Amino acid sequence: MNANPPPGPETPRTSYLPVVDKEPFAAMLARMKADKAAVMKRHQVLLEERYDLADRPAKGVAMSRGKPVQAGVRVKLPKGTTWEALAALSPEAIQAQGLWPRGFLPLPHPNHPEGGMVFPKLQIDELKRQTGRDLTRFDLDFDLPDHLISEFPAPIYLTTRPDLGDVSKGQLVTIDNFYELFNGILTPKQLEGLRLLVTPFPQMQFNATSDRRSERASLGVACFDCHANGHTNNATHLVGDVRPQEFRHRVDTPTLRGVNIQRLFGSQRALKTVEDFTEFEQRAAYFDGDIVIAVKKGVNVLERGTQVHAMSEFQEILDFPPAPKLGIDGRLDPAKAAPEELRGEQVFHGKGRCATCHVPPYYTDNLMHNLRTERFFKPELIAGRMATADGPIKSFPLRGIKDSPPYLHDGRLLTLEDTVEFFNLVLGVKLTAQEKADLTSFLRTL
Repeated sequence: MNANPPPGPETPRTSYLPVVDKEPFAAMLARMKADKAAVMKRHQVLLEERYDLADRPAKGVAMSRGKPVQAGVRVKLPKGTTWEALAALSPEAIQAQGLWPRGFLPLPHPNHPEGGMVFPKLQIDELKRQTGRDLTRFDLDFDLPDHLISEFPAPIYLTTRPDLGDVSKGQLVTIDNFYELFNGILTPKQLEGLRLLVTPFPQMQFNATSDRRSERASLGVACFDCHANGHTNNATHLVGDVRPQEFRHRVDTPTLRGVNIQRLFGSQRALKTVEDFTEFEQRAAYFDGDIVIAVKKGVNVLERGTQVHAMSEFQEILDFPPAPKLGIDGRLDPAKAAPEELRGEQVFHGKGRCATCHVPPYYTDNLMHNLRTERFFKPELIAGRMATADGPIKSFPLRGIKDSPPYLHDGRLLTLEDTVEFFNLVLGVKLTAQEKADLTSFLRTL
């Protein structure tokens, strides 16, 4: 939903979306449905140019409910170079020679000029089965293969009842089953907060106006449609606080696990409380940051004292998954850890410089950091996305990180191995192949 058409004598650049519909819904539906296959094919070519998308799980490594964790570096190198050769070059040399791997560039939305929320098919199918609500877009599909994203549905662990293990009992929590699953476990206020988190409200692409991207008029989107089971299903979107459209960043839905220990919210926005984040999502992020179009499409203004506080109280008891090899200080128990994991912990706290930002026990410093990746490449317009500076990024907690692929705020890093190679270059730490493998082994224990 591009608020900024190319400037010209009749189309001046603007921060606002058009309020008046310029095309009948039936005509728009037919046009975008006809274009969908070509749009998705173009994006698939981009993904395959950047990544190895194969289903290649790591031996003996699984997420909390058993989904295999994908193994190996998936970002493709420029021809004629190696990771070791790249690590020996300065950022200036990598930029001058055009050697920054394409998979390390900002990842465009499946259709960046259009943007908007896009949901994985697993989420769409289960919501339709349970509630009859349909989050299918007639113009776009989700882009990453199921084996490269988080397990679905994810387990739910509560700080208040660790004795219960996965309180979701393997189900996707929706408006249809939340009461049955949580009555008697939550307080009345927490239960009301969960009800609101699974209640759909109007959103930019899913609403009752003729300017929507669902075939039928829609009730909207619930918080847990993206943060499925309080974790993530990797639904993607564009941040609403940047203009023009090509500078808007893709955002991969972050997990809500462990928000009780966090002090910043939003991958790049630095909101100060989970209450602020909850309000921001429905007032602004749901509508691409356009407060005018939000009124047209049906913005739901939450009341802070009764609704926002209740929603926040439930979010604040979402726990990280168990990590049986970690002690109470968040460090490995030598009696339980394998040799390669212990070596990887030393790399994490030493040569790799990971602990500078990711401090135990939760592996975050609750700060924002600017990696300045633009040192490595020249700005470039790619599929409607201007690849340029990322700006400050929140230090996400690394607890439970193997449950949350892909990585970085826009999901450009498909595996932990990709992430290790990325930061090896960004931080210039020159890890050996063995140190990289050990570090990956350690990250999987968190």
